Formats: sequence, structure tokens, C-alpha cells
Amino acid sequence: MHKKAERLKKVTSIKQTVLAPEIAHRIPPGQTMTERFPILHEGEVPSYDINTWSLRVFGEVEEERMFSFEELLAMPQTQTKCDIHCVTRWSKLDTEWEGIKFKDLLPLLGVKPDAKYVMFHADEDYDTNVPLEDLLHDNVLLAHRYDGEPLTDKHGWPMRLLVPHLYFWKSAKWIRGIEFMKEDREGFWERNGFHNYADPFQEQRFTSEENSMPEDEWITKEFD
Repeated sequence: MHKKAERLKKVTSIKQTVLAPEIAHRIPPGQTMTERFPILHEGEVPSYDINTWSLRVFGEVEEERMFSFEELLAMPQTQTKCDIHCVTRWSKLDTEWEGIKFKDLLPLLGVKPDAKYVMFHADEDYDTNVPLEDLLHDNVLLAHRYDGEPLTDKHGWPMRLLVPHLYFWKSAKWIRGIEFMKEDREGFWERNGFHNYADPFQEQRFTSEENSMPEDEWITKEFD
């Protein structure tokens, strides 16, 4: 993973795409719109026995908890339609998801008042940090369905995070842990030079303006 992070920070950036006026305001600077769903990840795609899969909640909470997939499915479910934007320069409009709204789950977790940040832990050995305030948006989900079907393995089955207002590396696939924190801490890509907050419309891709993203990073990848 570290070699990929270094390569992404050094290559030439893409030219600005010409967009139709009716959608131009929805596409962040430097992005290209796609109708397909690129598949980007490092390492092997995890394989799970759903009967033993669990989601751990820990850190700044009154009591650590473990949720089974069945328990999460028994909670109120939310459907949302949103645009998503990957740091590798693709954007996909009107994507449809279903899952548990994070702010609906939050009251069940006994989060301490001092908790201001959340680290999401995921397979394979991945983590990413998000301010707790950002997780309270109505379209932030622990998602298990996409486009009316269960998530595919390569898109994060059985459960992934969806934070559509940030670059898509923040929407971690294969989540296994939610850690509440008093102070912020960098996740995997953030430790490797990617921006800590990751607002697509501010082009917060990296911590240094000297870094850029390759034009064809996503074009040659596998698609759904």
C-alpha cells in the first residue's frame, strides 16, 4: 500500500472535464463523471462467514459492544440517493444505498461527551478517521445494499461506511470496528500524505499542493 501512496502523490494530474451545465455544480474540480462503478482496493478481498461476522464499538464509550449482522439488519433501515467522488478522479451520480443511518445508531452506543472523532477499522488492515460531526448527516450510512442488491464482495460486503460528502476513501469497505476518540488520529491514507478531512469540492486530496493524481488511475481498473 505504501508504494501506491507514493506513486499517487507524484504523477501528473488530469485536465478539467467539460460538463453539461445541469450537472456541472455536482462534479467537484478535477473529477470525471462515470456511469460505471470502479473497483479500487489494496490486498485480497476478505471472505466472511456472516454467522460469525461482528462489528465492534469501542474507545470513548461507556461500554464496549459487539453487533452481529443480524442485529444491525433488525434496526431501522434507511435508503439514500447520493453522488460519490473518489480521489482517483471519478465521480458517480445518483448512487442508491441502503443501511443503518449512523445518527440512528449513535444513541445506542453510550458515547462519552468528550468523543469528537471516530476511527473506522476495516479489513484488510485499513483505518480512516472522520469527525463525529460529519457522521451526523442524514445520508451517512453503515451500508449493506447498493442499487437494490446486497453489496458485492469487492464493494465491501457485508458492510461498508458511506460518507458521500467526503472523498470516497473515507467510506471504508469491510468495516469491522468503530472507535470513538477524544482527539483526532490519522488513518492509513492520511498517514501516507492524503488530506485529513478530504472535501472533494475543495480538492483536499493531499497534505501538500505538490502532489497530484494520475489521469488514468481509475480508468484501467475493474468495473461493475
